[in-house]
Amino acid sequence: MAETTTEPTDRPVRWGFLATGKIARKVATDLALVPGAELVAVGSRSQDSADSFAATYGGPSTRAHGSYEALVADPDVEVVYIASPHALHLEHARMAFEAGKHVLCEKPLAVTVAEAEEMVALAAQHDRFLMEAMWTACHPVVRAVASGLREGRFGAPRHLHAELGFVVDAGPEDRLLDPALGAGAMLDMGIYPLTVAHLLLGEADSLAATATLSESGIDLDIAVAGRYPGGALATMTASMTSWSSRAATIATDRGRIDLADFHHPTRATWTAYDAGGTNDRSGAAEPEEIVGEEPVIGEGYGNEVAEVGRCLRAGLRESPLVPHSQTLTIMRQMEAVLASVGVTYSAG
Repeated sequence: MAETTTEPTDRPVRWGFLATGKIARKVATDLALVPGAELVAVGSRSQDSADSFAATYGGPSTRAHGSYEALVADPDVEVVYIASPHALHLEHARMAFEAGKHVLCEKPLAVTVAEAEEMVALAAQHDRFLMEAMWTACHPVVRAVASGLREGRFGAPRHLHAELGFVVDAGPEDRLLDPALGAGAMLDMGIYPLTVAHLLLGEADSLAATATLSESGIDLDIAVAGRYPGGALATMTASMTSWSSRAATIATDRGRIDLADFHHPTRATWTAYDAGGTNDRSGAAEPEEIVGEEPVIGEGYGNEVAEVGRCLRAGLRESPLVPHSQTLTIMRQMEAVLASVGVTYSAG
């Protein structure tokens, strides 16, 4: 086990990025907006890719490493952000933990529950921080909606609907379509509707699904129906073949909450209804904006970066916003739902 050190609370959190793909570029853009966060190094399988990423998203002193091994060995890196394909997360997290680094790992944490549980166990074994990069759970707008529902300000939730999908126009070797890399609509997109339902309604009592599979055996389109505490119901869809609205709606016994784009929410609105109104909705009040207690940083990825920094400087080993138990619960839900429609993944 690497030596455990305590960082001064006023020292910038020093980030190393493992992989340089699309999501890494988005997170790096937001990281630059987070006070007290610094991109000190990046690692790629290609030196050219690392050099380009460092030049674009880093500062003059950001180091570019032509291998992941060199990145995690960099003594100035405090926390590693893992942005590699799902099927490689466990391997890369193990590498980071063994080098004494904390880890923020892209979602899903792994492709199987067993791998995710092993990753959590490794974090504990090495006394390191681990958080799944479920930035939705750190988003001020989503947190404000969840807080209001818990406090009863919007009435009792009765139904939630959330959908996320886009057309994947890529070859079979692309990570979004290659089963060996953890491809599929549920792991890439469906994790968001499942998570937002968990955050807003609580842990599901039961889930059932139907799906359309590809010739290679991955889920291209999947629909999930769930029953949640208090008898609330949810319908959730994910698609790799169609353009969804990306909207989420929570209907309560007093009105409706709308997130026009729950994947990247800029605002949520609450519309109260007069209990005596007719079914033509004539009793609807003017929509009221639901405001978060903190500003949204960039596209929202900055808020998860800030949460990691807050936790590290407080000496925590998991985030109360994205606790290990929540991550593992969603992993178990996805694995069970996928198995029910005939999709399984092998452990790496």
